Amino acid sequence: MKTITPTQLKGDERKWYIIDANWETLGRLATKIAVILKGKNKVSFAPHLDNGDYIVVTNCDKFKATWKKLTDKMYYTHTGYLGGLKEISLENLLIKKPTKALEFAVNGMLPKNKLRKWMLSRLKLFTWDEHTYVAQKPELIK
Repeated sequence: MKTITPTQLKGDERKWYIIDANWETLGRLATKIAVILKGKNKVSFAPHLDNGDYIVVTNCDKFKATWKKLTDKMYYTHTGYLGGLKEISLENLLIKKPTKALEFAVNGMLPKNKLRKWMLSRLKLFTWDEHTYVAQKPELIK
């Protein structure tokens, strides 16, 4: 019996999904998104191919954080200079850049290779109920 190897999908073969992040837990929401972006929900999954789908997330700043994560969870960056460590809490990050917290969570769950950039480019984040991808007719995921 031969092993069947899936092929790379073209852009028009990818499906569009929409997720409402209102009152969803941050980690569980990021896991759902990462699975669809990787294409693990399909029969034709192969780890070396980028066969995932598009995801539109609305209300991406209204997720729920458990325990005291809003004040205690910190995001760190370093400028490369001495004393250049910058930190920001989840609460302040949601005020300054509301979509970045969910993007960081999904980014950490994607594979650490050259496909990550292309997977993240199919993630569309909005901080309100409406989105601009109505023409693609995305399916609602609950």
